[in-house]
Amino acid sequence: MVIMMAEQKPAPKKEKKVKKTKPYKPGKNCPKCGSGVRLAEHNNRRSCGKCGYFEKK
Repeated sequence: MVIMMAEQKPAPKKEKKVKKTKPYKPGKNCPKCGSGVRLAEHNNRRSCGKCGYFEKK
């Protein structure tokens, strides 16, 4: 026995509210990897997840 389901209409899309904020200025770039790769901020050091470079604060 085959039961046919009624077609459901997709829910209307809601508009998202966009907050105006200050531009985000991230931390330092990795000196070995160059621009585009940021150093992660830890309590006592900064480290690169790509090449393993770290520096103490």
